[in-house]
Amino acid sequence: MPESSGDDFERTIVFGESAIERIRAYRHPAYPRIYEVWYTYATCYNPLLNQAINDVLKKRGTLSEQDLDALYDMHLSAARFPTRYDEVGTKIREEVDLMVEQLDKARNSSDAYNSALDGISQSVDGADHEKVKTIIGNLLRATIEMRSANGELESQLVQSKQEMLKLHDKLEAIRAESLTDPLTLLSNRKFFEMALEKALSEGKPFSLLVTDIDHFKLFNDKYGHLTGDQVLRLVATAVKQNVKGQDIAARYGGEEFAIILPGTTLRPAVTVADHIRRAVMGKELVKRSTGENLGRVTISIGVATFHSNDNAATIIERADMCLYAAKRAGRNRVVCETDPEVHNATTNRVA
Repeated sequence: MPESSGDDFERTIVFGESAIERIRAYRHPAYPRIYEVWYTYATCYNPLLNQAINDVLKKRGTLSEQDLDALYDMHLSAARFPTRYDEVGTKIREEVDLMVEQLDKARNSSDAYNSALDGISQSVDGADHEKVKTIIGNLLRATIEMRSANGELESQLVQSKQEMLKLHDKLEAIRAESLTDPLTLLSNRKFFEMALEKALSEGKPFSLLVTDIDHFKLFNDKYGHLTGDQVLRLVATAVKQNVKGQDIAARYGGEEFAIILPGTTLRPAVTVADHIRRAVMGKELVKRSTGENLGRVTISIGVATFHSNDNAATIIERADMCLYAAKRAGRNRVVCETDPEVHNATTNRVA
């Protein structure tokens, strides 16, 4: 059996056994979706799912089958994002309807109060002492009722405001999750494409870095996909540590990463790219299952900068050409669009 197959076999069996142990411990039926929840929990590849499970366990000490169904729908189901948007949208509409209802009640209370005041005003003319006392009593009762109605409205509006803020936060969390790569926790390709179009439309200087892990396929085949995932997270960590607040770092696909550097011209962008390259090369990869040192990972980076006539395809193509040139020149290096190596590059991707 090849080493990669053996490695994946051993580690996936460990994860599977962990999932079965938890199914037994909580006496859950071993349905595929429930197994998937506990298997994913064992791998720690979905931090949001793990946090949600840990929160429920901390609060109640156990999870029901219904809890796991809800967790699956929220964190693993392929259809989770449209469904969750619909749920939050429904709750927002319910809150708006409640607020309108409360405002209608307040308007009715106000109309009733005004009517009471009109009646009292008409009764005052020519009234004797006793009648004035009665009128004043009626006025006090109407005022108290109005004050009570206003207090109830204020309380309901405060509650509705708090609920709307919670729903807004939930929508933002769903949106962020839908635009995040679950393995590396960088932005995903969808978010990158949105950010690139925005940068292009603004017409301000920016640079684009396209990064590829050297010999990743050979590494993945030799050590297995789980160790390959560890490499992807290692590179993502190095990227995060070397970009600043406005920069957009994304997993572009497979072992490729893309970084948008707003307000950054070519040479400073090359400097950032080289910092990322050195950071990756400086980390030693250790196989988690055995503690074996697997050596160092290297990356190649292509750098292009914004031209006034650029669109998404043209700037990505130039950055890709620079990346291919870096690989042709020996890998583990940064090449930008003005470097001589680019002119020798071809459109054939180097593995």
